[in-house]
Amino acid sequence: MIREVATITEIGADYLLVTTELKTGCSGCAQQTTCGAGIISKAFSDRRAAFRVQKPDTGDFHEGQTVELLLPEQMLTRASLLIYGAPLLVLILSAATLQGLLGINEGFSIIASLIAFGASFWALKRWFKMRDLQVSQLLQVQQIH
Repeated sequence: MIREVATITEIGADYLLVTTELKTGCSGCAQQTTCGAGIISKAFSDRRAAFRVQKPDTGDFHEGQTVELLLPEQMLTRASLLIYGAPLLVLILSAATLQGLLGINEGFSIIASLIAFGASFWALKRWFKMRDLQVSQLLQVQQIH
């Protein structure tokens, strides 16, 4: 299980609105003033994520309480493979189809493949937005003692 600490900001009848603080890539390096990651982390210092999770049947929750969110590792692995693998597959298959099977010239094939590559990212983004409710239901809330 992947674990993340969150704070309850709102309590509904069947949900909890929680916020998590997004962590920076680095924090204690001596090169932080000249490193690109250090400069970027300073520019976006107040980064929080807020989302709804299903309220567990057991437990007494109150606003401001710190809870632990649990996510199955398999879900994260599947999502990562889909996000990174599907656009690459679209790029390769569209290039092979356009140039290899249809015999379209190389320049047009490259441009069309890149457009299909970009469109696959857009389609994945829309698909994940529609599935957001399902993903938040996979999160388990556990009280920290």
